[in-house]
Order: sequence, then structure tokens, then C-alpha cells
Amino acid sequence: MRGAYPGVGLATVVISFVLSTYYNVLMSWALYYFFNSFGASLPWQSCNNTWNAIGNCSTGFPGNATHLKSASQQYFDHKLLEITGGIEQAGGVRWELFGLLLLAWVIVYLCIFKGVKSTGKVVYFTATFPYFILIALLINNVQLPGAKDGILFFLMPRWSKLLEVQVWVNAAAQVFNSIGIGFGTMVSMASYNKFNNNILRDTLIVSLANSATSILAGFVIFSAIGYMAHIHNLPVDNIATDGPGLVFVVYPEVFSTMPFSQLWAPLFFLMLLCLGLDSQFAMVEVAVTCIMDGFGPQVLRVFKRQEVLVLLICVLGFLLGIPHVTRGGMYVFQLMDHYTAVVSLMFLAFFEVLSLCWIFGLRRISVMVTRMLGKAPNMYFRLCWLVFAPLLVMGILISSIVQYTPARYGKTYTYPAWAEVVGWGISLVSIIWIPVGAVQELWQCEGSLWQRLKTAITPTVDLDLIDDSQEKQIADYSETLFLNSQ
Repeated sequence: MRGAYPGVGLATVVISFVLSTYYNVLMSWALYYFFNSFGASLPWQSCNNTWNAIGNCSTGFPGNATHLKSASQQYFDHKLLEITGGIEQAGGVRWELFGLLLLAWVIVYLCIFKGVKSTGKVVYFTATFPYFILIALLINNVQLPGAKDGILFFLMPRWSKLLEVQVWVNAAAQVFNSIGIGFGTMVSMASYNKFNNNILRDTLIVSLANSATSILAGFVIFSAIGYMAHIHNLPVDNIATDGPGLVFVVYPEVFSTMPFSQLWAPLFFLMLLCLGLDSQFAMVEVAVTCIMDGFGPQVLRVFKRQEVLVLLICVLGFLLGIPHVTRGGMYVFQLMDHYTAVVSLMFLAFFEVLSLCWIFGLRRISVMVTRMLGKAPNMYFRLCWLVFAPLLVMGILISSIVQYTPARYGKTYTYPAWAEVVGWGISLVSIIWIPVGAVQELWQCEGSLWQRLKTAITPTVDLDLIDDSQEKQIADYSETLFLNSQ
């Protein structure tokens, strides 16, 4: 295919790899909490530690006392991160986190170096174990006082929020991240399916399972938050938060007051590891699949084995993650997350939908789906591809541009101007490949500018002209990939 297609495809690979470089930092934090939750008491439970600020620590949530910080917040800031005053103060490497980041990448490598065959075996555990923990936590949490208030807060909508564009942008970013839309992870994994695999069934299962899991996790989290609000006599919305603070500040505080806290804490952080590793497997696999599918023979001539390529990708990801485990690394993490998982993703999703639905075209998509499933897609899916999906993503993109807000950490820290420039540079690392791909295609075409443009946006795949032998070649190639993954 021509035009910006190669650029869009490469952009998905780049954004997936960039995300993997700092996503594994979350795994190092989870490992830190996991290893430190086996003591006689949880270390974030009290204010009598060397990392606690004298006169500034609260054993519970401080509520309106803004001069105080909870013990769990101080543990996260001063023990785990040893956080500095800003991004301009790197403060040196946190060697404990450096070692745990290395361990996290070693785990990732050992789980994926043999390809999707070994990854699939690991995922049987990492994908199912969290459900047992979530259900166990839910059964435990709903019996706690105040849990009902937290659940009602979770279920009762605040209709005024629907008028805030940023809510829709954040919701879209959350869905894209949780399902893997825009990152190439689904496309990469689906490339190992048989040609006639029932993609409609798989799509519905993934979408419904993702939504159901989010709802289940919501009940677990807000029942615990309601319990904390009851203990500290605070409104639920005073404790509810988002981002890393939810799982590394609020929930550790919840465990410190729960019965059998030494049981729940390690199980919870083990669950976080499983959830994070699932996502990390998929993101690293995008880069591996792209390189092997595009340059497989050349790569194998140089490295001899695919395992060496996977090792090099993991080593590069580890090296790029080191800035996040400095004492100022949290600011780097927040900056990259904002400009990669929100800003870049919105642009990339728009161009993906534009390329697929309006340039590649509804007719070609329908023919491909028909040949894979044996029946044509119904009118609902056709309208989604042609109208709803492009217009919805376009609306979200335009709204996010109009109401753009710079990255910030917490409620008070704002990034200096140079950091904002770096943030936009991070965004361009992925989306720059879209115009680069388009310019390259225009350069290679012949004729006037209009003729070049017309040729560049005309797909080279005309499914009406594919004969039986060509269709069999496509099916055989898909079958080969599937068998190699077994």
C-alpha cells in the first residue's frame, strides 16, 4: 500500500516501543512494594521512619490539612522515589530501582524470547491470576464499613462532567491504552492468527472482557476508598485520585488498615506485576514482529537467532528507561506519559482511522472481512468504519487541541518551558513518521504534484482483481505465521 500507510504503521511501532521504555518503570515500583510488603508491619504504615518529615506526616489521609502528607504518600515520595524538587534536578540514580528495572526487563525477556509460543504459556497465568485476586479483594472489601458509600460514588454519574471535553479525551486515552488501540499490539498479535480466524468474535470478546474487567476493578477500588473515607471521616472524593497515586499511595494506605494486611499487600502487587507484564509483552512484541516481518532474512543473517534480536530490543528499552529511575525520574515519567499516551496517541489514532476507513476504503475492508469470515459485515460495522469512528476520533483530536493543557505533576508542579519543548519532541518521535512516509511516497512517484498525490493515496491492493492463486498465497502466508507461533 502507498501513501502515508507505511508512515502510520511505523509510527505505531515507535509509539509502542517508546511506551514500553517507561511502562516497565511501573513494574520496578511494583516489585519494590512487593518485596517490602513481607515484613512484620507494612513500612508505609507509620510516621516513625527515617524518611518521614517531622511534623508533616499523617498516619491517615490529611483531608483539608494541606500542610500534611499521609505516611503512604511520604513513603512513595521520599523512600521509593527520593523525589527532587523538579525535572531540572536529576539527583542521581536510585540504585535499588535501577536493579529492579533490570530485573523487570530480564523477566520480560525470559517470557518472550522464544516468540509468541512461550509468551502465550506465560499469559495463561498472568492474564487469569489477577481475576482471582480482584474477586478475593472484592469479597473482602464489600464487608468493610463504608464500602457501600464508595461503591455508590463509583456508580452515580456526575452528568455535568459529560460537558467537559478533557473527560472525553481522557476516557478515549484510557480505552486506547487498556485495549491497545493505536499501539499496534492487537495487529501484531493478530498477525499470528489463521487467515480465516473469526476476528469478529475475538474483537467482541476483547472489548467486552476489557469493559467488564474495568467495572470489576472499579468495584474493588471504590469499595476500599469508601472504607478509607469512613475511617478518616472524609468525603469519598477527597480520597479518590488517579494515576500512579491510586495504586502506590491510596491502596497501600488501605492495606495498612485492613485485617490480614500482610496477606493482601503482596498479593495486590503481584497482581499489578501480572497486569503490567501482559501489556509489556505485547508492546515489545510489536517491535520484534515488525523487524522480523520486514527484515527477517537480513536480521537472521546478522544475528543468527531471533533471541538475539529480542535481547537487543530489551537492552535498548532498559537503557532508555534509566532516566526514569533517577531521583527526578518521576517528572520525566509524567512528562513522557502525557505526551506519549495522550497527545501522540490522539494524533496517531486519527491518522490510522483516516488511512484505513477513508483512503484504503470501506469496499476493500468489506471484501477482506468477507473473504476471512465467509460473510459480509453488517450495516452497523460499515457505518462505524465509514462515519462514526472517523468523526468521533476527529472530534476528540480537535477538542484536545483546542483545550490543550500542559503536563503537570500533582496539583502544584508545572514544568518549565524547555521541558514542554522536550515533551513535544517526544510526541514527534512517533508521529513524525507519518509525514515522512507521505513525503517519501510523493518523492518516489512520477508526474506532476497532483498526479503524485493521486498515485500516493491510491491503494495498490485491488481485491476485485485478486485471483484464487493470489488469495491462496495470502492464506498460506497467514498459515505459516500461525504454525511458526505454535
